[in-house]
Amino acid sequence: MKSGKKVIRVALAILCMVSMLFISEYQKVEVYAASGYGFIFLSAYEKTLKTGDTYCLSVVSSGSKKPTFTSSDSKVVSVNTYGKITAKKAGSATITAKTKNAEASCKVTVTKTKVTLNKTSLTLENGESAVLTAASSTGHKVTWKSAKTSIASVSENGKVTAKKPGTTTVTAKVDGTSVNCKVTVKSPTVRLMPSKISLYRREKYKLKVSSTSKTTPVWKTNKKSVATVDETGKVTAVKHGTAVITVTVDGVSKNCEVTVRSPKITFEQTTITLHPGERARVNATVSSGNQPAYSCSNSNVVSVDANGVITAKAAGRSYVYASEDGTKERMTVYVKEKE
Repeated sequence: MKSGKKVIRVALAILCMVSMLFISEYQKVEVYAASGYGFIFLSAYEKTLKTGDTYCLSVVSSGSKKPTFTSSDSKVVSVNTYGKITAKKAGSATITAKTKNAEASCKVTVTKTKVTLNKTSLTLENGESAVLTAASSTGHKVTWKSAKTSIASVSENGKVTAKKPGTTTVTAKVDGTSVNCKVTVKSPTVRLMPSKISLYRREKYKLKVSSTSKTTPVWKTNKKSVATVDETGKVTAVKHGTAVITVTVDGVSKNCEVTVRSPKITFEQTTITLHPGERARVNATVSSGNQPAYSCSNSNVVSVDANGVITAKAAGRSYVYASEDGTKERMTVYVKEKE
């Protein structure tokens, strides 16, 4: 009985040696010591991979059944039932192939992905764009992210677009390795010309704004009853008084003080005399060039129309007024019966 076991051991040893020679010559693998009455050989006992790489671990064993594969850390390296290894993230793990009578291991090292950016800092003004370029040792897809998208956004291709003044961080990530670029969106230089204007009612004036930003200026007035402003910066005087026109670009504001002046009104004549039924036109000159509004103090004596034409009605006296934007002047009209 003992001699029979001895014969079996010798036969296994010879078979192991033959197998080692066969695998060494044709498969170019290292030999792993046989365990018990079986043996198992791997195509690699150490392997270095990059994240995302795969490798098929070939196995030759004495058993009739295929070996089972396990990973000491499947978060770093995974292995399927056929021995296909997948590198997941930087680190190391041991892949073990095991049969009923033998086992062998392969140490797999996953190198950390190197990622570089063409810029580590970037300064833009609102509305401007720039493209960041990332390169990695694996050549895998880059994932982009902005910490504050309200300040600057980044596209899937690394295009950074400034949105408002402030600072944010744009991150390029490949295989778990990240690199950052500090993005500063600076406040623009804004100039408003002029800083003061004087107008009469109904006059218009176009303010000029220059800015280093591409953002559209926003205009507003603090007193619409005195002066208004449209989206292009055109100011319209409404009535006498003072208003402030403000233009804002990316949080930077500039002001223009608008004074709407009260006009001067001058009559060509201060008094006239008419007979009942007669007409006369009076001319009131307004310094603003606007047409005055006419009225009278005694409509039983005279009437006056919008053009300043006076009609005498009955004997007596009346004042005729010319008014424009808070200014009011008068002349005297006497109506006498014909003698």
